[in-house]
Amino acid sequence: MPIFVDSSPPDSCIFCKLVAGDIPAAIVHEDEETLAFMDLGQVNPGHVLVASKRHAATLLDLSADEAAAMMRAVHRVAKAVMATFAPPGLTVLQANGKEGDQTVFHFHMHVVPRHANDGIALSWPRKDPPREVLKAHAHRLRQAMVSPTQPAR
Repeated sequence: MPIFVDSSPPDSCIFCKLVAGDIPAAIVHEDEETLAFMDLGQVNPGHVLVASKRHAATLLDLSADEAAAMMRAVHRVAKAVMATFAPPGLTVLQANGKEGDQTVFHFHMHVVPRHANDGIALSWPRKDPPREVLKAHAHRLRQAMVSPTQPAR
């Protein structure tokens, strides 16, 4: 992830300023709920950010309708990136919270055209837990989906 962290307070963050038109941006797409624009920290040509228009720090702060609108916009942008730049690969990335490597605390997704040896590394160590542990985790998640509670932050 880039070495840039926006420390602005909510509703005056850099993406809120972009949405409000207070700072210039190379706009790719805009609808009622989303704004897609070129990332100033371009990794590869065609690197686009798609942000929610309403300030929401993380995925969990979006409504289900806003999350669906975001994915529709990302899908549309990704198709345009593939048609325009014809990269051999594409990464769609979304980070939540400091420990999740989020650097701008306004919900957004990266649409990044990918090429061999482009300097992006997305890897992590496998933990390979036993199947019974995975089944127990799945059970807990199913229970949370039946009666969701707000996770502790």
